[in-house]
Amino acid sequence: MAIITLNNRATNRSDTASAGQVFTATSATAADFQDASGGKLLQVVSGTLNSAFTTTSTSFVATGLNVAITPSATSSKVFVIATCYLDDNAATQQIWSTIYRASTNLGHASYGMMASYASGARLRSNHSMSFLDSPSSTSALTYEVYIRTSGNTTSFNSETGSIVSITAMEIGA
Repeated sequence: MAIITLNNRATNRSDTASAGQVFTATSATAADFQDASGGKLLQVVSGTLNSAFTTTSTSFVATGLNVAITPSATSSKVFVIATCYLDDNAATQQIWSTIYRASTNLGHASYGMMASYASGARLRSNHSMSFLDSPSSTSALTYEVYIRTSGNTTSFNSETGSIVSITAMEIGA
């Protein structure tokens, strides 16, 4: 009988696999398959917004869609996912969205994380963004969706019944 090492523990396995070489561990336990090197999901928090927000700002402005999370260790990472609905209410428009941690834009300074462009037609779009942050902090952190436009009135979450969301997940190192 051959020996295989799973997570530095010797475990018996059968060597009778046919084509495709599928092996069966005969004395493995759940602990043999756990990875102690990190990457564990430690907490998940989310926020939603069911009210509309309108802006004509050509600079990034807060939308009110935010979530707060307090990492348990400075080595933790925070994975943030946000989805939002944008409507330019006019033709020939550009809309950008991004995620901020406090006053720090986690995307490009001018273009953020997502962009939508329309020429000659009303622009309605969904933006989905994600970012793996390394904040090196155990203090409360707030992540928020910001948007900016090329100058026309843009509505954030204006579709009747729509709900936009943001989720932050702490990943242990």
